Amino acid sequence: MNGFASSRGALLLVAAAAALLGASATLLISHFGSGSQIRDYLLAHPEVIPEAIQRLRDRDNAKVIAANRADILTPVGDAWAGNPSGDVTVVEYLDYNCAYCRASLATIDQLIAADKGVKVIYRELPVLSPESDTAARYAIVAGRSGKYNALHRALYAGGPLTEASMDKALVDAGLDPAKVKAEAKSASVDAAIKTNLSMMRPLGLTGTPSWVIGDRVVSSVLSLEDMRAAVEAARAAKPPT
Repeated sequence: MNGFASSRGALLLVAAAAALLGASATLLISHFGSGSQIRDYLLAHPEVIPEAIQRLRDRDNAKVIAANRADILTPVGDAWAGNPSGDVTVVEYLDYNCAYCRASLATIDQLIAADKGVKVIYRELPVLSPESDTAARYAIVAGRSGKYNALHRALYAGGPLTEASMDKALVDAGLDPAKVKAEAKSASVDAAIKTNLSMMRPLGLTGTPSWVIGDRVVSSVLSLEDMRAAVEAARAAKPPT
């Protein structure tokens, strides 16, 4: 590699470091003193790049969450679980026809049992099928009626959604199917669904389940270990009180 190319590569890495690391890039420059030395450091320690990228994403997510706090962090009725005054909030965007969402129910139960400082908020994101939209509407009505948890579990217990499975879930949850179906068509339920869907692009949600944990957004199934690690990271990032 000629000297020009080497210098240019070093400058590009320095620019990337500055964009991703912010103040940390200044510390690197003051410590190493030259672009080529920073380049050598980054090549020797490439693990700092994904960490820096994640910090940048978290910083951007924090702005989105702060600007849309009510739409993300305020549950619909009793569509939440865990500690109502928890110091870390986990938001799950879910689709009742999503097998991974169904499997995550047990993981959330385990998280709540293991960490008494967590509050979980459920938000419907019906993206997989027409039945997903119907189930989401029923869940919103149930949340407003104080029956969210019962219907949430009954819908998952019925497996892939059908009209019959959803009707059974309503009965099993102690809801009046006729009343729920009528309310599910209301403008306020329309608005709640649209609000959740409108957050997909700002938060970068790519499917279900998607999670907002502190300032971190993840669109994938998470193991209990991954979820606990994200919760601890969010807890550590909170300013001292």
